[in-house]
Amino acid sequence: MARYLGPRTRKSRRLGQLLDDNKSKYFDRRPYPPGEHGRRRGRRSNDSDYLHQLREKQKMRQIYGILERQFRRYYQEAARLKGITGDNLLQILECRLDNVVYRSGLARTRPQARQLVNHGHFQVNGHKVDIPSYRVRAGDMVTVKPKSREIIVIRHAADTAGDRRVPEWLEVSLDERRVQVIDVPSRTQIDTAVREQLVVELYSR
Repeated sequence: MARYLGPRTRKSRRLGQLLDDNKSKYFDRRPYPPGEHGRRRGRRSNDSDYLHQLREKQKMRQIYGILERQFRRYYQEAARLKGITGDNLLQILECRLDNVVYRSGLARTRPQARQLVNHGHFQVNGHKVDIPSYRVRAGDMVTVKPKSREIIVIRHAADTAGDRRVPEWLEVSLDERRVQVIDVPSRTQIDTAVREQLVVELYSR
């Protein structure tokens, strides 16, 4: 399965936004673009509209850990659905199984959630699902497999998830290792700091 394996802090610095909460101390230490002239260049005010749109698209891709081809397919699906394309795109991304695992607190990061799902530690409605891009729906029940409930990674994530806000569209029981999908999230329930309209403008060129 293809995925980005490079330095995420460098990506955060390039895009001007922290992409991995676990790397905050490194990002805060050098919050300017990477490269020899990064500190001096900073964020130039004369960047083109295209650059802003491209940067926003790259930011969204990196946050959710998705490669370009799959991201474009998600956009095309969002454009076909009724409603606002940008909102539809975020809803599709939020309903990925790896994102639901991360949002629930059963994984510390999205890359960790993707790995746990890929290794078959989770079930949806009682059936094992090992596809991170699996799309959950309203009413679905996501649980940790009985044999995986106390593995150290999941236990540590659950024990340290107390300070993380659980989205309104999920009902989580960390003790029971259970996540109930109450509904598909609305835009107001998604706290991802992206300007999805710029992504729509980029693909509409």
